[in-house]
Amino acid sequence: MMKPNKGIRVLLADDEPHIIQFLEMGLTNEGFEVKCVENGIDAVHLAGSFRPHVVILDVMMPGANGFEVCRLLKDQGDNIAVIMLTAKDEVTDRVKGLTLGADDYVVKPFSFEELLARIGARLRNQFPDLLGEVVHGPFVIDDRRKEILYQQTVMTLSPTEYELLKFLIINNGIVLSKAVILDRVWGYDFGGEENIVEVYIRSLRDKLGDKEHRLIRTLRGAGYRVDLPC
Repeated sequence: MMKPNKGIRVLLADDEPHIIQFLEMGLTNEGFEVKCVENGIDAVHLAGSFRPHVVILDVMMPGANGFEVCRLLKDQGDNIAVIMLTAKDEVTDRVKGLTLGADDYVVKPFSFEELLARIGARLRNQFPDLLGEVVHGPFVIDDRRKEILYQQTVMTLSPTEYELLKFLIINNGIVLSKAVILDRVWGYDFGGEENIVEVYIRSLRDKLGDKEHRLIRTLRGAGYRVDLPC
């Protein structure tokens, strides 16, 4: 379970009140400091004074859409993690957002747990000093040292193994396809074969002693899912 998120500021920008209410309540309960707006122009103005670590942007908003807000925030040069919410799982929208500097995206409808995991991933990548060590079941992720401890023992991992295992852990319980793993770990412009994921999964299982695939499960035709013991 993640340590308290006290002091981490999140700005929510969405023109759907029920989504704002749902996310504000959930993130506040997780310890985040949260402010909300319902249009893109207010998001840009509030970001200047609130100085959020994470901005969650809906693509379709009045005043200025999420793409334009993302561009304006990134042009300011501040270290802000931008996660875009979109109702369309279209490659063109995804590529456009990433090109403008978005750090991640979530397709509606989504679970709160998925969004929380993606926020945690961005914080680890861009603000590791805010979190320090983060505990997930038998794992401890220390992004400052680029180390993962399993059952209190530091694992020997290559940089790619580290990023892959971290991605799997923070998405505990979520099925991740090879395409998604390649996108988030190797990068959306990776030109290699999907089978590289299988090679690295096999290596991680060996290092975890996961011979029966109880920790990193394979869901045939769907992808992989980490199931952390209670």
